Amino acid sequence: MISDPDEFRTVILSYDSLGALVFIMFQVLQILIAIIPGEVVQIAGGYIYGAPLATLLLLTGAVIGSSIAFGLARLMGYSLVKKLISQEKLESFAELITSRKGYITIFVLFFIPGLPKDIMTYIGGLTPVRPLHFIAIAVLARTPALFISTFIGENIQERDYSTAIIFSAAAVVVFIVGWLYRNKILQWLQNLSRVRQKDK
Repeated sequence: MISDPDEFRTVILSYDSLGALVFIMFQVLQILIAIIPGEVVQIAGGYIYGAPLATLLLLTGAVIGSSIAFGLARLMGYSLVKKLISQEKLESFAELITSRKGYITIFVLFFIPGLPKDIMTYIGGLTPVRPLHFIAIAVLARTPALFISTFIGENIQERDYSTAIIFSAAAVVVFIVGWLYRNKILQWLQNLSRVRQKDK
């Protein structure tokens, strides 16, 4: 359904004034379950509501979804998160988040396409980091990518396919670069963390 913008639009708008809440729910589920492709929801949002409003709705869903994921991890602990990620990676990411440059790490991980995102919220819930700080930084870092995706959807709806293709191609290139260099980026963050810890 989500992969078909027209069908998704029909379903969302069938709820009339509650359509926006239903759309926000999809964004929340995407963050919690991570099975629904985030980009598909975002592009569909731009197709339905236009880039500005869709971005606002998506950010609202991101705040709610991130808060729930963070809270679930705090409540259920390692027993929940170990089902989503290996212990080695969990410990590695937790170390990055809790370092003196943890906020930089959180921003980079959520800002650069191709790096793990939704699982990071669960990991963050296992650390002493303040929920408000974590969620605020994560949502802020997500904003540019969300807007670009909704902008693509808006242009598809307006049948400005040239603009949609250009921005889609650019987004794909950025994602591929982020994915290809993800290990180097993570290594840089680890080195930054170790340098700062030595300076203590």
